[in-house]
Amino acid sequence: MTLIKKTGLKFLTNYLNNASPTGFEAPGQQLWLEYIKPYIDDYQLDNYGTLYGIINPGKDYRVVIEAHADEISWFVNYISEDGYIYVIRNGGSDQTIAPSKRVNIHTEKGLVRGVFGWPAIHTRKSGSNDLVPKTDNIFIDVGAKNKDEVAEMGIHVGCVITYDDPFEIINKDFYIGRALDNRMGGFCIAEVARLLHENKVKLPYTLYVVNAVQEEIGLRGAEMIANTIKPHVALVTDVTHDTNTPMIEKKAQGDVKLGKGPALTYGPAVHNKLLDLVIKTAEKKNIPIQRCAASRSTGTDTDAFAYSNGGVPSTLISLPLRYMHTTVEMAHREDVENVIRLMYESLQVIKSGQSFKYF
Repeated sequence: MTLIKKTGLKFLTNYLNNASPTGFEAPGQQLWLEYIKPYIDDYQLDNYGTLYGIINPGKDYRVVIEAHADEISWFVNYISEDGYIYVIRNGGSDQTIAPSKRVNIHTEKGLVRGVFGWPAIHTRKSGSNDLVPKTDNIFIDVGAKNKDEVAEMGIHVGCVITYDDPFEIINKDFYIGRALDNRMGGFCIAEVARLLHENKVKLPYTLYVVNAVQEEIGLRGAEMIANTIKPHVALVTDVTHDTNTPMIEKKAQGDVKLGKGPALTYGPAVHNKLLDLVIKTAEKKNIPIQRCAASRSTGTDTDAFAYSNGGVPSTLISLPLRYMHTTVEMAHREDVENVIRLMYESLQVIKSGQSFKYF
């Protein structure tokens, strides 16, 4: 079974390089839709931009596979009289990586280029720890002489700001770039749709391939779409931390490593019987897996599906990722392929009308 084809890799490159910040996901959703259209029977788009493909429509039993489409970004929050731009987060943006990064400011006139400036090392007091990047001291320089010139560029409070670091592959197998969290998940569920279509798999239920918006600010897109679809089962994919890089404490964060397979989470929102089905599928199909635990919420769209509609059996299949919420997020090709394989194979084990009640 062929997994990632050249056409898929081309789509992935375009998809990751495209900006899709929280609340402004439409361009990325359009790219995603064009890719999955040949593999689905129908699609729907909700009022806030969550998009889903429908396979085998009209069945009473409804199964969801889901990822989220949005990426972290910044908002213009204040423009000083001398033309410097101060920001607030849109999602979980990390201010410590901002200084010296190039940015795109999205305006009605088009993109405006800028940089997160920072005082040169020569101008900072030797040995001082006082000057560190904070949300109230990082700023963007667009080369404007004053506030009026910034306004002439089309920049105003509320404009969204994204990084433009491109996707690339290093050392053959390592995918790096911004927004792998979680457009890599959107790629995975699109590839599942492709495999089902190309291998002529007939599912006994209706499958919804959901690319949800606004995960980064509270799982909002998943919350809305769960109430629209009212699924009986949800398989969610997102990213989780590779904890085998420097400065991460495994005793606190668990032990997950790139190249060792998808990570399956144990936690209150994860349905034990559905999780067991996925684990047994992995064992039967020789798909490597890793395990991790969530003491409360998973922090992913799994929670939104699990606690909707009186309770939806849900499970989380995570892609190990290094350097989350930076512009050099890193994943391993084999893990991406095994996330796709595990979702594809698990869908064929789920039966129409299947009950996941504990007893």
